[in-house]
Amino acid sequence: MNADRSAIAAPLVVDETDALSFAGLLEETGPSGARRRGWVIRRALAAADLIGLSLAFILAEAVVGGGIALDHLLLFAATLPVWVVVAKLYGLYDNDEERTDHSTADEFVGVFHLVTIGAWILYAGTWLTGLWAPELAELVFFWGIGVALVTAGRASARAVCRQTVSYLQNTIIVGAGDVGQLVARKLLKHPEYGINLVGFVDAAPKEPKEDLAHLTLLGPPDDLAELVLTHDVERVVIAFSNESHEDLLLLIRSLKGLSVQIDIVPRLFEIVGPGVEIHTVEGLPLVALPQVKLSRSSRLLKRTLDLFLSGVALLLLAPVFGLIALKIKLDSKGPVFFRQLRMGCGDRPFPMFKFRTMVADADTRRQEVAHLNMHVRNGDARMLKIPNDPRVTGFGKTLRRFSLDKLPQLINVFRGEMSLVGPRPLPLDEDERVQDWGRHRLTLKPGMTGLWQVSGRSSIPFGEMLNLDYMYVSGWSLWGDLRLIARTIPAVFRGRQAF
Repeated sequence: MNADRSAIAAPLVVDETDALSFAGLLEETGPSGARRRGWVIRRALAAADLIGLSLAFILAEAVVGGGIALDHLLLFAATLPVWVVVAKLYGLYDNDEERTDHSTADEFVGVFHLVTIGAWILYAGTWLTGLWAPELAELVFFWGIGVALVTAGRASARAVCRQTVSYLQNTIIVGAGDVGQLVARKLLKHPEYGINLVGFVDAAPKEPKEDLAHLTLLGPPDDLAELVLTHDVERVVIAFSNESHEDLLLLIRSLKGLSVQIDIVPRLFEIVGPGVEIHTVEGLPLVALPQVKLSRSSRLLKRTLDLFLSGVALLLLAPVFGLIALKIKLDSKGPVFFRQLRMGCGDRPFPMFKFRTMVADADTRRQEVAHLNMHVRNGDARMLKIPNDPRVTGFGKTLRRFSLDKLPQLINVFRGEMSLVGPRPLPLDEDERVQDWGRHRLTLKPGMTGLWQVSGRSSIPFGEMLNLDYMYVSGWSLWGDLRLIARTIPAVFRGRQAF
């Protein structure tokens, strides 16, 4: 998965003056002729859509329609190209190539709209033309199972594509300063993004941190166009280069003729979250930042979702709670639950519940292991996170590996002390280190999951965690919560940085 695709084919050196004339050949393949991510993922997703819709139709006919009629099946097959075209218009085939962190959860609304509108048009069209008159129950069954199968098929297609070399995007970062190195560090933490970092481009680079010493300084920005062709680069990230404003604009415009995705880290990126909107004043783009507050109706909607989902989860998971409790008692001495005061919404502390994963005297041994804190080496040791913590029990490692130790927090959610999605619940000693604007994170209740959990968990330093929490509370939306819940599931199964 981490193989360098540029090493598979022989390098191609092209003069910068030849770049534009050569660019047309690179739309679907690189200089080596290898298929690129966009070519592979678009076809895989289209196949997943066709298979999912066809299976949904066959099941609807067999289960509700009373049997599979050949003429109905042929009629539906004739409409399949139209489904693909509509999905293309919805933008359901292009986001994987453009966005590094795009997932099936991000496009669920688009899939829902596609199948909903398509099902009703199919129903109305066949009824009006007299070609077929399906029962309403059959239509509803097709719609429900269609949304599920298309979504599952797309997730499976992505999982398969991510195991191929073609999914990798060779990437160059322009700017080797603090921001450029921060971008590199975040990309390296997420191999599922399919980003193969070729190196940095910078005329005056900063000394790289120890964990980035293996990345190459490829040269100055003047060589970028040639480097894009030589290394079969698909993505260029502009990260606060030292180049002047005019030179940087010329550099970006020179890449427009090449088949390369350009990402720009915006100024004030710490407060520019995914919920921002762009509007213009006579062609000048302005970024509109949402206010850091929720209306009463939004809070009621969020609380309703928390109460319903946590209640259902507690009922369904009651047997799992019992099995885990029994295993904890058999594994080590001490209570089943670990209770700790955490800071809640409005600066009100509350007792947070977790399954105990450490030995009973773990708190008294805290100073013994403080020197093992992984955040000491990055200069921000305000959060204590210890890989291979010697205080963790054998069964505790398993619970942490799959975040099962957090299940009792459903009790906190049901009681109204926490939310399913929200800022990280900080222990009181860590909360004391949050000052000024960082206190806005407590505008909403702490969450079982959130941006911190799906973005890297324990590997994210304290300061970056505060930025993520601030972006979450300032750009809250119900759909954003549902998307984070969906993104939490694969993050839990990957189990990285779960300590």
